[in-house]
Amino acid sequence: MKKKNVGTLLLFLILGWLAGAWIAKLLQPVKALSFLTTSTMLEWSPQADLDIITYDITIQLKLCLLSLAGIITAVWLYRRL
Repeated sequence: MKKKNVGTLLLFLILGWLAGAWIAKLLQPVKALSFLTTSTMLEWSPQADLDIITYDITIQLKLCLLSLAGIITAVWLYRRL
């Protein structure tokens, strides 16, 4: 059994997500496929003021059905390695 790297999995996930997002962007003008290209924004913004250090981070993730399909395909391809 081959040992698989977590970094490789993360690379596959990000590339699958990007591929799905790009395909969704290309298919946005097609009205019949709007259910696949409609995005949901997930946002997380932790912040703190600890007297000596202050931070404010905002992370926004855009997710649609095609990007989810890209992520699932990436996991499938990773498992086939």
